[in-house]
Amino acid sequence: MSRLYPLTFQPRFKERVWGGRSLERLYGKPLPPSRPIGESWEISDRPGDVSVVANGVFAGRDLHWLVEQHPGDLLGEAQLAAGRFPLLIKLLDARQKLSLQVHPPATAAVALQGEPKTELWFVAEAAPGAELYVGLKRGVTREDFERRLADGRVADCFHRVPVRAGDAMFLPSGRVHAIGAGLVIFEIQQNSDTTYRVFDWNRPGLDGRPRELHVTQSLASIDFDDFAPGLVAATAVQDGNFHRCELVRDPLFTVERYGVTGAGQVQLPQGRMQILGVVRGEVRLPDLVVRAGGFVLLPAGRPAGELRAARHTEFLRIEAGVGA
Repeated sequence: MSRLYPLTFQPRFKERVWGGRSLERLYGKPLPPSRPIGESWEISDRPGDVSVVANGVFAGRDLHWLVEQHPGDLLGEAQLAAGRFPLLIKLLDARQKLSLQVHPPATAAVALQGEPKTELWFVAEAAPGAELYVGLKRGVTREDFERRLADGRVADCFHRVPVRAGDAMFLPSGRVHAIGAGLVIFEIQQNSDTTYRVFDWNRPGLDGRPRELHVTQSLASIDFDDFAPGLVAATAVQDGNFHRCELVRDPLFTVERYGVTGAGQVQLPQGRMQILGVVRGEVRLPDLVVRAGGFVLLPAGRPAGELRAARHTEFLRIEAGVGA
């Protein structure tokens, strides 16, 4: 029988010029005082930023140790990414707009000495009028983009999408994008941290100096045929006391949204590694309660066990692709 059990991790907080304090307000995260925290890395196996187990007999061990010591029980059929856990899970608090940016597609990443990054955004909170910048306005050419980049009006090339809580946007590598101000987002992505900034609104960074831009790399990465992408369109299916809808099924990861309509047990697939991220309410596993803003990793080899949730609980269920 597997020694592994449902695992929670200590979050790693990242100060960002565009960040705020909403993760403390919404989820009680123990943020360092008086700093604008833009990211909470909830499950990470990045060099120098590996998540540490917070519960049970493996408390104090890190995720990379688990990958090395218990790969089969942890991952099942999910594939590693360059020897590391295949996903990176974050919470984002954007009090200001993020930079206009792009992640390189696999076809360009090696030549640019970067890593591809495909991701999903799930909007947990949105201020009135909040929007995303995603893809290009229909008809914008590369020449238009470069000309407006030179004259400081490149934001005019971006397709803007109004959003509210519960919306989701899929971002394959190569899709130019930015998160607008006033948003809290659950971000699910492949294990990568390569971002090329196109434009940063002429603002200073945390050190008072402009942040570095990566115009050459960005132009080599942007999909200039990617016009006016829409939000994820998903249909919910009722299953007993809960409903679920598939937000994305990609070779890299699958994400489903669960909404509990009646308190009680929720059946989840068995025999595969999955991550639950609680959007609101709470879920209960044996010896563990996961509340809003929390994540739990369910190892593939864990014994079958029930998950219970109160009415109106909402959570995301995440699986890594078997061919990631």
